[in-house]
Amino acid sequence: MTNSYIEINNRKIGPDFPPYIIAELSANHNGDINAAFKIIEEAKKAGADAIKLQTYRPDTITIDCNKEDFQITGGLWDGRSLYELYEWAHTPWEWHQALFAKAKELDITIFSSPFDFTAVDLLEELNAPAYKIASFELVDLALIARVAQTGKPMIMSTGMANQTEIQEAIDTAKANGCEELVVLHCVSGYPAPADQYNLRTIPDMAQQFGVLTGLSDHTIDNATAVTSIALGACLVEKHVTLDRNGGGPDDSFSLEPAELEALCQDTRTAWASLGRVNYEKTEVEKGNIKFRRSLYFVKAIQAGETITDQHVKSIRPGYGLAPKYIDQVIGAKAVTDVEFGTPVSHELFEKA
Repeated sequence: MTNSYIEINNRKIGPDFPPYIIAELSANHNGDINAAFKIIEEAKKAGADAIKLQTYRPDTITIDCNKEDFQITGGLWDGRSLYELYEWAHTPWEWHQALFAKAKELDITIFSSPFDFTAVDLLEELNAPAYKIASFELVDLALIARVAQTGKPMIMSTGMANQTEIQEAIDTAKANGCEELVVLHCVSGYPAPADQYNLRTIPDMAQQFGVLTGLSDHTIDNATAVTSIALGACLVEKHVTLDRNGGGPDDSFSLEPAELEALCQDTRTAWASLGRVNYEKTEVEKGNIKFRRSLYFVKAIQAGETITDQHVKSIRPGYGLAPKYIDQVIGAKAVTDVEFGTPVSHELFEKA
């Protein structure tokens, strides 16, 4: 059975707490550290809980090779080699300390997705409070084991993974000391169409694997992410940029700051609206009881007269007997004189 929550920098993450929103910086700095600083600032202003980096060098994620296997065909990055893409997109390691310092200054959590052991070493030196395993690395069980051995909370994306691969990743993390884990449903398309997200996987994943669940969302708006909250997602990750038309590797499927702010607000509203199972009147309803229908005398009647359907009617407001009592009232006798506009009560009639 999973824990009911995990905790990152004293912020509890789980179904009983507001959704945890991660702003993924990814490659959206476009090679400019000041743009990276600005994205961190905007994420904080928007209400995100954390900013996330990706920690790799092109040489730690692929090799510089021109063979066909290493060429990208189609999609956003068509015509580039893997090495060229990651050279373009990576966050320089020498920036990491400054980015961590900036996040600390702004009081927003920062952590990263490491892509090899040396990245974990760097992030440990920076005292990263948590780790994310990217979807493409979910099959790298040695990397998962190394991250788990840090003892930090882990978040793992499951894009492209089947059930066996997800179970292997979870088992590896737990076997190597991970006690705090969130598993994210994900579709590894950039962007990913909403109609391919199959969000009903989220509660199934929670039940099948016994884990906290969330969403790594690559759709181009917030509807999918907001919907995921109703299905049990306790964490949402979205790429964030300063300008969707900025021309960088990930800009085109990322949220701009105002959209990130809307995501933070709308997912938390969605979570708050879930509440609990409740059939009692809520506070906001109590003042509106008077607008329900009830039984009223719509014609004056004297004591001893038989009440007919000309005397009593179901109308608003709701201070009289409920309409379901109409059959008890019709045919009964008035026990006192009753004025027009008087709410029906048991004290005003008796069965003949």
